Amino acid sequence: MTERDATTAFAVTLVDEWIRNGVTHAVVAPGSRSTPLALALAGRPEIHLDVLLDERSAAFVALGIGKATGRPAVILCTSGSAAAHLHPAVIEADHGDVPLLVCTADRPPELRDAGAGQTIDQSHIYRGSVRWFCDPGPPEDRPDAGPFWRTVAARAVAATTSGRAGPVHLNLPFREPLVPTGAPLVDAPGRPDGAPWTASVSAALPVTPIELPAGARGLIVAGWGAGRAMASPRDRTWPVLADPLSGLRSGPLAISAYEALLRVPGFADAHRPDVVLRVGAPVTSKLVNQWLDPAVGDVQIEQVLVDPDGRWLDPQHAASRRVAGAVAITFTGDVDPAWRDSWVDAEKRARVALDATLDGFDSPFDGRVARDVAAALPDGSTLFVASSMPVRELEHCMTARADLRVLANRGANGIDGTVSTVLGLATARTAGDPPVVGVLGDLAFLHDSNGLLGAARRGVDATFVLLDNDGGGIFSFLPQAGALEPDRFEQLFGTPQGVDLKALCALHDIAVTPVTDPAALVPALHDSIAAGGVRVLLVRTDRAENVARHAALWSAVAAAL
Repeated sequence: MTERDATTAFAVTLVDEWIRNGVTHAVVAPGSRSTPLALALAGRPEIHLDVLLDERSAAFVALGIGKATGRPAVILCTSGSAAAHLHPAVIEADHGDVPLLVCTADRPPELRDAGAGQTIDQSHIYRGSVRWFCDPGPPEDRPDAGPFWRTVAARAVAATTSGRAGPVHLNLPFREPLVPTGAPLVDAPGRPDGAPWTASVSAALPVTPIELPAGARGLIVAGWGAGRAMASPRDRTWPVLADPLSGLRSGPLAISAYEALLRVPGFADAHRPDVVLRVGAPVTSKLVNQWLDPAVGDVQIEQVLVDPDGRWLDPQHAASRRVAGAVAITFTGDVDPAWRDSWVDAEKRARVALDATLDGFDSPFDGRVARDVAAALPDGSTLFVASSMPVRELEHCMTARADLRVLANRGANGIDGTVSTVLGLATARTAGDPPVVGVLGDLAFLHDSNGLLGAARRGVDATFVLLDNDGGGIFSFLPQAGALEPDRFEQLFGTPQGVDLKALCALHDIAVTPVTDPAALVPALHDSIAAGGVRVLLVRTDRAENVARHAALWSAVAAAL
C-alpha cells in the first residue's frame, strides 16, 4: 500500500476549512518548520498573503487586520523563539478583544526536550491569553483524520469570535519531510458546496433594560468598546463624557472638553454626579477616573458598569451594579434641564477657548495636530492613535464628530507594534474605501521600525502623522519630571534617540513630507491620502513647549468659565 502524504493533506485541509469559515488574510513570518502550512496558504488565491521578516511586526499586522474586519487573520511562524515574538500581539489581542488565529509550527514530540535545534516548550506558551489552545499532534494517515482536522480548523475560527473575541493558539508539530512528497494525499473532504465543517452562529448581544433616575445629576462615561453596548442616540439623555475611542463622541450631549473642564476646581466640585453609567472600558483620562473615585469628595456616586463582553472593568472597585451585554435605557421622569444645560454650556465655552488657543500657536503642537487630523479626515475613515501621548492629545483636543472610526491598542496600553497595526488596518482596506491614518510619536515609530520593512512594496495606502519630539513626551507630565535632575530625567525617561527619521524612512523608500507650519498640516494630509502608498508627515515638536501649551489650554478654559 502506497504511503500517503499526511503532512501536506493536513495543511491543505486546515486552510480550506478556514476559507470556508470566512478567513481571508494570512501573515507569514518565514521559517523552515512552518513550510507545510505556508505552502498551503500561498496556494489559495482566496487568501491575501503577506510575508514579513519580523515575527513581532507580522503578528501586529495580523492584529490590525482583525481590528479592521472583525475576522481573524492567520499569523504563522516557525518553531523556537519565533513563537515568543508573537506574544506582545497575543496579549494585545486578548486584552483588546481582537480575533487572531496564531499558528506556531513546532518540532514533533520526539525532538522536544532532547537538544534539537530551534526547539522550546511551546505548549501553552501564551497561557491564559488565548481563548482556546490546541496541539493536534503530528499529522498522521488515519481513517478519522479528515473530520478531526476540519473540526480543529472550524473550532479555531469560531473560538476567536464567539462570545468575547480574542486570540486562539494552534501549536502544529510537523515531521520531515516538510515539502510535498508527491504521494497521494490523505483524503479529507469538506462539506458539500463549500460549507464549513461546523458552522458556528454567535447569539446576538444580550440587551438588558435598565432604569436610571432622570432627575438625578447623571453622566454617561464612555470608554473603548462602549459603542457596541449603547449605540442608540435616544439612550444619551444625560451628558456624555466620551473618549474618542468609544465611538460615542458625537451629538449635542457629547462633552469633548471634559479633561479641561475638570481641571477647573470650581466646575469639578460643582458637577460631581449622583449617578454614572460607565460604558465599556475606563476612559483614557486619569483625571476623570480619579474624579469619579468614590473616596473623593462628599458626594457618593452610584456607578453602573456596562460592558458588552462581560469583563470586570472596574479598577477603582466603585461599581454598585454591573451589566454584561448591551443596555436599553429607560429614564424615570424628566431629565433635570439645569444639570444638562450646565454641561452643554460649559462644553461650548470650553470648546471656543480650546480652539482659539490651539489656533493661536504659531508652531506645531501635538494637541492641534490631533484635533486637526481628526476633524479633516473624510467620513468613514480609520484613525489609529498610539498609546502614550497621542491618544491623550486626541482625548484632550478632538471635537465631537460622527462617522470617524478611532482605534488604538488600548488593551495592554503599550506602544508595541504601532506601525505594524496601522499597516494591518491598511492591508484590510480595499480600493475606494476611506483612508487609514496613524498618529504616533517618534519612540513608538522607532520601537516598531521593523514594521517598515517592505511596506512601500506591499500595495497598501496608509499615512503616518509622526510627532517627533525626540523622546518620551508623556514623562514630562509625570512626577519624575519635577523630582529628578534634568540630566537624570533625560537619561531614564526623556530618552532622546537623536535618529534622523527622514533618513530612516528613506531607507525603506517611504516618502516624507516635513510639516513646519500648523496651517499646512491638513493640506499635506489630503495630498498624502490622494497620492496613495505609505507616506509620512513629519511634524517636529518640543517636549517642554508641549507641557507649557497644555497649561495654556487649561488656563484658557478656566478663564472662559
